[in-house]
Parts: sequence; C-alpha cells; structure tokens
Amino acid sequence: MSSAAHHYPDSPMAMFLGHTPLWYKKAVLAALVMNVVFYFTLGHLVTSWIILFEFIFTLAMSLKCFPLQPGGLLALQVLAMQLTDSHHVYEEVEHGLPVILLVIFMVAGVHFLREMLFKFINKVLLGIKSRVVMNVTTIIVVAILSAFLDALTILAVLIAIATAFYDVYEKVVSKVGYSDAPDSEDGHINELHREDLDDFRAFLRGLLMHGAIGTAIGGVCTLVGEPENIVIGSAAEWDFVTFATMVGPATMPTLVAGVFTCFVLEKLGWFGYGAALPDAVRQILADEDAKIQAKATRGDTLVIYFQLVVAILMIIALSLHLAEIGLIGLAVIILASSMIGVTDEHSIGQAFTEGLPFASLLVVFYVIVAMINSQAMFTPVMNWVLEMEGSQQVFMVFLTNGFLSAISDNVFVATIYMNQITPLMEQGLMSREIFEAQSVAVVMGTGIPSMSTPNGQAAFLFLLMSSIAPRIRLGYGRMVYMALPYFLVCTSVAGIIMYNWL
Repeated sequence: MSSAAHHYPDSPMAMFLGHTPLWYKKAVLAALVMNVVFYFTLGHLVTSWIILFEFIFTLAMSLKCFPLQPGGLLALQVLAMQLTDSHHVYEEVEHGLPVILLVIFMVAGVHFLREMLFKFINKVLLGIKSRVVMNVTTIIVVAILSAFLDALTILAVLIAIATAFYDVYEKVVSKVGYSDAPDSEDGHINELHREDLDDFRAFLRGLLMHGAIGTAIGGVCTLVGEPENIVIGSAAEWDFVTFATMVGPATMPTLVAGVFTCFVLEKLGWFGYGAALPDAVRQILADEDAKIQAKATRGDTLVIYFQLVVAILMIIALSLHLAEIGLIGLAVIILASSMIGVTDEHSIGQAFTEGLPFASLLVVFYVIVAMINSQAMFTPVMNWVLEMEGSQQVFMVFLTNGFLSAISDNVFVATIYMNQITPLMEQGLMSREIFEAQSVAVVMGTGIPSMSTPNGQAAFLFLLMSSIAPRIRLGYGRMVYMALPYFLVCTSVAGIIMYNWL
C-alpha cells in the first residue's frame, strides 16, 4: 500500500457519513428506523409526508453533509417500502432528463468559457463603484436574460464568476496558497485579511442571491423562461407571444416589485444584504488583473476571442431553442475545448466536477417526486381548491401551487395541476376564461412563492449545492432568510393581482 493511501476510521459509526457531525449521523439513522415504525403504525400516506420533510431536512443540512448520501438513503428506503417503484422513478427521470442534461453538459460548457467570463465581469466589477447600482443592474440583467435563456445556465455563469473571484482573492491572502476545501476556521487565511474576507463573502452572497431571485422573477415572464411554463403553455395552447401577453399583467408588476426590493435592501442593508466590495479586495483583484494583462501572450488573447465566439453561438442557439439546452451545452464543450486545444481526458473531466454531484442529487430528488405522485399526496389539496369558485379559487390556485412547489418540483406540480383542469375545460365543465385565469395562477404560483426555499427552484438548489456556497457561508437557512423579503413582497404583489384577476 502506498503512503498516499486513504486511511479509513476503525469504527462503523466513525466511518458512516465520514466527517459529518455525530448528532446528524444519529438523526439519519433514527429517521431510517422510525420510518419503518411509522409505516406500520401510521400508514403509507403519513409516512410519505414524514419522509418528504426528512428529505428537505437533508437539503437544509447541506453544509454538514452533501444531501446525496442521507437523501439517497431515504430514497432507497422509499423504494424498499414500496412507497413508489423503480418504474415510476424512471418516468420522473425521463420527464426531468432535460434538466439533468442541462446540469451535466451546460455547467461543464460554462467551465470552458471561464477566462472570457472572468475578464469581462472583472472589468464590470472593478468599473462600477456603487454596490446599489451593481446589484440592481445584476438583478435587471439576469431577469431579462432569464426570460429568454435558461435560469440554471445563467446562474451557472454567475457561480463560475463568483468562484473565480474568490479563488483569486484567496490565493493572494492565503498563508499556504489556494485551498480547495472550505475551512470553517479560515486557518489558512492571514489574520490581517479575515475581516475583508468576511465582507467579501457577504458581498458575493448578496450578488448571487440577487441573481438567483432575478432568474425567478424573469423566468415567469415568457414561455421559455421556466420548464414548467412550457407545460402550462402547451396545455393552454399558448404560443410565445400569447403566453407573454396573458401573464404580462401579473409578471410585469412582480418584476418591478422585485427590482424595487433589491434597491431597498441594498440601501438599508437588511436581511444580510448591503455589503460593499472591500477596497482592499478591489485592489487585489485589480492588481491580479494587471498582472494577467502584463503576462498575456497572443495565445491568451486568442483563447478569449475563441471563447467569445462560442459564447455568442451559445446565446443564439439558446435564444432560438435550436435544441435541448443540455445538448447545446455539449456543443459548447466540443467547440470551446477544440478551439483552445483542451483534448486530454483529465482536463475535460475537471469541467464536470461541479455538475455531476448535483445531477446525481436530482435523480434522488425524482425518487421523492415519484413517491408524491404514487401516494397522490397533493391530490386532496388540489381537489379542495377546485371546489372553490371565482376569484377565491384563482387566488388559492396561486397559493397552493406556491406551497407545493416550495416543497416539491415546479414542473411536477404544474403538470399534475394542468392535468386536473384541462379535462374540465375540454368537457365544458370550466369556462375558457376561468381555465386561462387558473393557468396564469399556476405560472405565478410555481414561479414566485417557490423562491421561499432552495428546493423550490432548481436554480436555487444548484446554488446551494455549488462549491462556492460553503466557501461564502451560504447555507439553507441563510438562503431562506435572504430570500424572505423578496418572497413576501413579490408574493404579495402577485397574490393581489391574482385575487383581482376575474
């Protein structure tokens, strides 16, 4: 055995879930045992609800342990107790395949554009002195882009940029050089820079959360802004223009409310926002940029130009929806890596390290979604809402879709709800006016209130599971706290509009 061989702990409990805190290990094991007890005493439906919230708990504890393992153990138990079966899981994975391909290939594609992205955003970041202007600009630009491009792709770009900035700064101020692992004690950081590092983390947290919110309030505006919009638009037989026209009276005020909220939060510094880029950090980034410029060769310049060409082609392909987003991402990988001469397997493999763990977690998540479907967990809520009438019904469609999307998958919730109301309209039991009002409510419900939790939006969950999240101390609880003002304001505005729709 080589001296570099990994040494495992010598007890089963120490080995189970590795360096995860002992209390969390015991909680996972207790949940697995008690779920069996619940199954035989409380029945399969109650047990399914308990497991759903246990899975959400594993997401909330992502800074303690990546949810793939504890969440995966719950998913395996779901299958073992036959709360769903592998056939239903495979169907959910098939429905979610576009998102899985997106995470695998588009995130890797962004990796091959990082030099160009860093250079461009670095100029913007160093050029804009006002944090208010920078963050308001960020949320507006991201919202507009999210109306035409995929939210996850845009957030992947923001994450790649934030990671690059953090890496540059940490490498300069570290006593031992760059550190891959998130160190909660910051032992490798020179003490003189720790206060600046905390402020820099707060700045990046604010920037990324504004960006994440931007994807939500922009994504509801068009047919292609969110995957669930396509499901809803297809059921309602709306084309791109019709969709934008129908939802416009609700989406535009909500978008304005979101931008205004960003301005207020940055001005007042509430809910963890308002951190400025420290002058020392700005200087370090500027110095590093100057060093890169001084050392730049003709080859470095060519790389930037090649990546820019590929980025333009990617935007055109995404805007025209020439193919599934994941397949466009694969094309980006092929073109960018070919042009800049990255051909060895190891270097290409590095591009996938960010997306594959999240793609694996998505498949585990689809097991939970299959359980929700198999046990018809949401059906009583939807039937209760459909018994209501008029504006109250439209408002409750909005609220219940928001609640269910916050704890489940947006596309899944939109699909089962549209499957409920479309036959009613086709059979003449529901007027076209009511059907369209409810369809708008589903769009707004799955898109706006679901921002209240990271698991409510795929882009939010991706941010939570990204490598930058633990390094800037962005956990589940902090994300919920930072999203709260946006959730309250945007949901209130959208809710008032929905209540007065008819």
